[in-house]
Amino acid sequence: MKSRAVRIHGKNDLRLDEFELPPLKDDEILVKIVSDSVCMSTYKMAIQGTEHKRVHADVAEHPAICGHEFAGDIVEVGSKWAGKYEVGAKFTIQPNMQNGEPWSPGYSYEFCGGDSTYCILPAELLERGCLLEYSGDAYYKASVTEPMSCNIGAFHASFHTKPGVYVHDMGIVKGGKLALIAAAGPMGLGGLTYALHCDHKPSLIVLSDISEDRLARARELFPADEVKDKYGVELHIVNNGEVDDPVEFLRGFTGGTGFNDVFCYAPVAPVVTLSDAILGNDGCLNFFAGPVDHHFTAPMNFYNVHYEATHVIGTSGGNTEDMKESLALTAKGMDPSVMITHVGGLNAAAETTLNLPKIPGGKKLIYTHIDMPLTAIEDFRAKAAEDERFGVLADLTEKNNGLWSPEAEKYLLEHWKQN
Repeated sequence: MKSRAVRIHGKNDLRLDEFELPPLKDDEILVKIVSDSVCMSTYKMAIQGTEHKRVHADVAEHPAICGHEFAGDIVEVGSKWAGKYEVGAKFTIQPNMQNGEPWSPGYSYEFCGGDSTYCILPAELLERGCLLEYSGDAYYKASVTEPMSCNIGAFHASFHTKPGVYVHDMGIVKGGKLALIAAAGPMGLGGLTYALHCDHKPSLIVLSDISEDRLARARELFPADEVKDKYGVELHIVNNGEVDDPVEFLRGFTGGTGFNDVFCYAPVAPVVTLSDAILGNDGCLNFFAGPVDHHFTAPMNFYNVHYEATHVIGTSGGNTEDMKESLALTAKGMDPSVMITHVGGLNAAAETTLNLPKIPGGKKLIYTHIDMPLTAIEDFRAKAAEDERFGVLADLTEKNNGLWSPEAEKYLLEHWKQN
């Protein structure tokens, strides 16, 4: 079977290739990819090439398929998995195989990754239970399950202590004070979404950023009065770049006590220092965003580490249970659509990945069987003059508060030519 895929051949070298998949082995599964959301981690891989820990040294000879946030349909099941997985079932995957090795779908495999029309799931992924069947109403919700699981894993990894007790209380403080810093982007909004639905729901959330455009969108999606009425949480979405003393400004929302939990969503030294400075007693700083620089450092207050029990944790991805939790919460009404701002076809995936930091907005969603330029949802109406189909997409998304929706996905898959 032939497949089309965006593959990494080396540093800054992504190509849309067409190639033959090898015959399916008894311990493998052939899948059709429908959607893949583009991750900043894939951008980091693309610009680093073989310097990235997940990319094989011989990637020039054996290019790896990009993309690890994907969903689709099971096409063929190897005999080993007969009876366990059904042909035709929808699926998503957990790419973090936690096998002690760095290799992962979307980074390391010649025939497995999300930016493809068809790919082969390898035996080691299946043996670790990383193929998750999905029964939801839209493929894109399964695609963004993986980035949502990264937030979920981070929330679970945060911890708190008691003097003289050497067993940590895991998770953010229930009913506590939570700050999300540099968080008006897709992952920060995902974190806010999860915080409002998790079983350790805080009583206060302050989301800050310095991009007024991003903050305006966040306020539109999460009106503070509606959040209070629906979830019982006091929410403030603020611009810490417009004040003389951002530490005093942010601590002011806590009455001066500081936050129980702070999530830092940008690998920028002053942002890390700010996040540390607003911690309260026994406050946990979760350094969420991974830096590219192997020698990244930032000043922190170690007096407070000693006398105020402040501490730091960092996580990279979630595990399979985190993904299952994300899927379960989505089935109960948690909507990950807030993360998505752009939609495009496989022909746009390479350019989108290589230019990801330069493209404003949130998650970029790729539908792999169509050709379509990467298009911002907010630009659908303007594009209707040249292609009436965008007018229909504009109608559908505007009915959903400007967000991508199952109805919009269904229309796109039915009205764009399938490759």
